[in-house]
Amino acid sequence: MACFLAPMAQAIGTSIAQKKVGREKAERWKLGWLNKLLWGGAALLAVEHAWHGEIIPWPPFLTAMQSPEDIPVMLKEILVVGVPMAAVVTLVWGIMVVVARRRGKAALREAEVKGV
Repeated sequence: MACFLAPMAQAIGTSIAQKKVGREKAERWKLGWLNKLLWGGAALLAVEHAWHGEIIPWPPFLTAMQSPEDIPVMLKEILVVGVPMAAVVTLVWGIMVVVARRRGKAALREAEVKGV
């Protein structure tokens, strides 16, 4: 129903953080990677939900919000599905950053050994 809202909210937050911390720190922490992963995932989920008729182009935009009985179900989906998805994306990003840093350090050491 609305699981894409959790990664979208995180993407909004990380986009703001990327602008606030400055270009150098954002590049060091690869925040662009995280933003692309989150925005891409949220967009794909939104398209999937629209395809299944769960998102509509008129207010309230989410079919689950048309009926008060469906709102708790929607909130549960966000918490049970959306939040873990956003957490997994963040974990994958963290692994990517660690691997990229290690490979970068290894390349620097190799260049030093070769005398480049």
